[in-house]
Amino acid sequence: MLDTTAAAAIPGGLDPARRAELAHATAAALVHRGRAEGDPDVLARLVALVEHEGLELVASLWSDSPAGSLPGALWRLYVLREWVRRDPVTVADRYRQGVERAPVQGAVAGVALPPGPDDVRAVADAVLSGVYAGDLAVALERAAAFCRVLSTGGALDADHLDLVDPQGADRTTRGAAALGRTAEELVRAAALWRQGVLD
Repeated sequence: MLDTTAAAAIPGGLDPARRAELAHATAAALVHRGRAEGDPDVLARLVALVEHEGLELVASLWSDSPAGSLPGALWRLYVLREWVRRDPVTVADRYRQGVERAPVQGAVAGVALPPGPDDVRAVADAVLSGVYAGDLAVALERAAAFCRVLSTGGALDADHLDLVDPQGADRTTRGAAALGRTAEELVRAAALWRQGVLD
């Protein structure tokens, strides 16, 4: 985990090259340590990184990283998990709607059917566990499938909102499109990991 000295050394106006170097170094250190440890307590702490360190700190490290980089992929996974953790009822409902239209992606994502809040939380945790204790490319592909189902569910939800809440429908449509892009980015990151060039 990031110690307070390292955290304090992340000023807001950090040189972009130094910031990118720090993002890559911290992401690599976490992934390699998590994969080498095999300790369930370390794994649990890595999965719950945002709860321990705060989303702001994780964002300051990784949010500007390109999608085709290890810190960029980790950022997307942690943001996805944080959304699931904060709003599991909405996520479960969108997943339920989406999986009917995207059953293959649903099978890859591996959420129990019918999905409930605990089921989507469990998958978000399992995906991050896979980063540190399994095949990282498979974890990224599983997260991508999860995003695709949620994107489909979000689009369907937007259709239902269109008549009663046009602004809400527009926000939901944009969110669904963003999830679709995230899915594509995660698939590309998985391919880069398999090639040994996701750093």
